[in-house]
Amino acid sequence: MEQLLYVLPALACPVGMGAMMWFMMRPKPGAQPDPGAEQQELLRLRKEIDALRTERTPQGGIQDHPA
Repeated sequence: MEQLLYVLPALACPVGMGAMMWFMMRPKPGAQPDPGAEQQELLRLRKEIDALRTERTPQGGIQDHPA
């Protein structure tokens, strides 16, 4: 019985973390994914990448990178 008291605190963290992950991964009731939101995010990220590439290269040209 005394050994059980030593094991319980050691198991509390992994069990609690697993329970939190399970609750967070469950879909929320009534939540419907927005199909247009994914496309909008993809376009926004592509524009951001293009802006960063333009900012990084001299005169906005394409710069070759070593492979």
